[in-house]
Amino acid sequence: MNSEEIEVREDYERLTKYLIANKITITTMESATSGQIASLITDTPGASAILKGAFVTYCNEAKIMQGVPAETIDKYGVYSKETSKAMAEAAKKVYKANIAIGITGTMGNVDKDNADSVPGNVYYTIIYDDKCYSYYDCIEKQESRLAYKLAVAKLIFESLNAVLGYVL
Repeated sequence: MNSEEIEVREDYERLTKYLIANKITITTMESATSGQIASLITDTPGASAILKGAFVTYCNEAKIMQGVPAETIDKYGVYSKETSKAMAEAAKKVYKANIAIGITGTMGNVDKDNADSVPGNVYYTIIYDDKCYSYYDCIEKQESRLAYKLAVAKLIFESLNAVLGYVL
């Protein structure tokens, strides 16, 4: 493991311990990160107390099957803040968690099936109780898909820390 991966794993261990200690539940609907956020959370013992469940919705059909309106994808594109928000809302509705995260984006190569695909562009939304925070970022070119996912995980950790009030 390189130092960046170690740092991200340590960040998520702190996050998970904080969520457990404060009885704050979490769920994700992940596309670009393919379950990496849920995986990082479950690397900490006791995570089953706070991770209510997670979706990996790598294709548009899977997003729609889990509650993302097809109209949202058609109108705004799969790679958009609106779609990431709909993903977070759908996960929150199913799992009734305090925190829901929706993540979509293009990790490295162009998605030929979606015209709005731009390598490195990532959109994610964090819903904490009734407050919604949507973000866009552009990840610089990475050496691997894992490196892209970890870069996005770091951004999400930093945003979660801000949403929670910089407690981590």
